[in-house]
Amino acid sequence: MIEDVLASKIEEYKPGNALEQENVLQELMQHFVLVGLAKAGLFKHAQFHGGTCLRIVHGLDRFSEDLDFVLKAADPGFGWQDYLDQVVADCALEGMQFEVVDRSALASPVRKAFLKTDSIGKLLVIDLPFSRHPARKIKIKLEIDIKPPDGSTFETSYLSFPVTTAITTQTLGSAFASKSHALLCRNYSKGRDWYDFLWYVARKTRPNFALLASALDQQGPWQGQGLDVSAGWYLDRLAAVIADTDWGQTKNDVSRFLPLARQASLELWSADFFSFHLERLARSLGEDPPSAS
Repeated sequence: MIEDVLASKIEEYKPGNALEQENVLQELMQHFVLVGLAKAGLFKHAQFHGGTCLRIVHGLDRFSEDLDFVLKAADPGFGWQDYLDQVVADCALEGMQFEVVDRSALASPVRKAFLKTDSIGKLLVIDLPFSRHPARKIKIKLEIDIKPPDGSTFETSYLSFPVTTAITTQTLGSAFASKSHALLCRNYSKGRDWYDFLWYVARKTRPNFALLASALDQQGPWQGQGLDVSAGWYLDRLAAVIADTDWGQTKNDVSRFLPLARQASLELWSADFFSFHLERLARSLGEDPPSAS
């Protein structure tokens, strides 16, 4: 029975408190949604990327809320409905009832939708380690960029739960470029972005600078400037952002997504801490340490 399967998976995660348990339940639902999207054919046209991709496919040690995608080629006529109809039908067979809320705006290059379910504790009764209100809903946000910048590269990855499934994912170099665009252009500081930055640096990932240049030309303060983005330019711009960031506020954004064992590492977050890791990135790119000019 599906309840036994879910209970077994929850036991594997060993959540340390009720919040961590909620993150685990959401992640398990994300797996079912991804399998449904694959069955519906989404990955013929789109790449999975973002924090949840790093978590599920590459083992990033933080939880993530959203399922983020980018089309392989621009398609202004893209819509979520047919894909999500398949997800809803497949999940219903497993005893999970999902409500679809499509928040897509035709004028926006990012099409959004939400899947919501209160099946855990109602239709599916699972013996959970921590108490949970039976009416509490799990919400999964889906976003897809229908006008992607040029230069992204992708590969085939595989899920092993709930069934073995092939999906298309953005390569790590392209994913780091997408994350770097957010770090350079977001008008507020998001701790999850910086946590992922540390993850990429630890793996000596080289950003796809062609994709980053295309993304910067498409959206942000350098829009339309046709920048030739070099490693040196990139490192200097990141150094300036690091120097200008409120690290006390930034780390609060990511704390609820980390397992208890990782919480203490946030006490280290500061401009000096991230400058140290930026220098590590510079060395892996064969560049001199950056300046914050």
